[in-house]
Amino acid sequence: MPDTPKTGPTEQSVDAFLTQVEPPQRQADGITLRQFFEDVTGYEAVLWGSSLIGFGSYHYRYASGREGDSFYVGFSPRKTNLVLYLALGEDAVSERLLASLGTYRRGKSCIYVKRLTDIDLGILREMIEHSIRTLKTMYPS
Repeated sequence: MPDTPKTGPTEQSVDAFLTQVEPPQRQADGITLRQFFEDVTGYEAVLWGSSLIGFGSYHYRYASGREGDSFYVGFSPRKTNLVLYLALGEDAVSERLLASLGTYRRGKSCIYVKRLTDIDLGILREMIEHSIRTLKTMYPS
């Protein structure tokens, strides 16, 4: 039986959400990232939960039986950081891209960036494309 996801897609307006982001620089970076992710992925931005902006979606099912839906890539413009959600593993491509990205902190399943000017958007583009390819290989529809 599928678990009830904690965060799922909503009908809420991404534009309305972004207009409420503080501080102003984080809001501007969020607006820029939204357009950047849409351009790179070809997917329209969707608000997942109350603060995650996701692009595309896939269904996953683990060997344990746990299953659900998630977005391929996304971000959240939080007060102290931009949080980037990408499927990056320990593979050589991910490691090479991370080494060239710029200034960031890595979490368990995300990347924290203070401002967009701290990272190379060309490298971020490659990371987004790599993440989607990886997830489509792992979870073909």
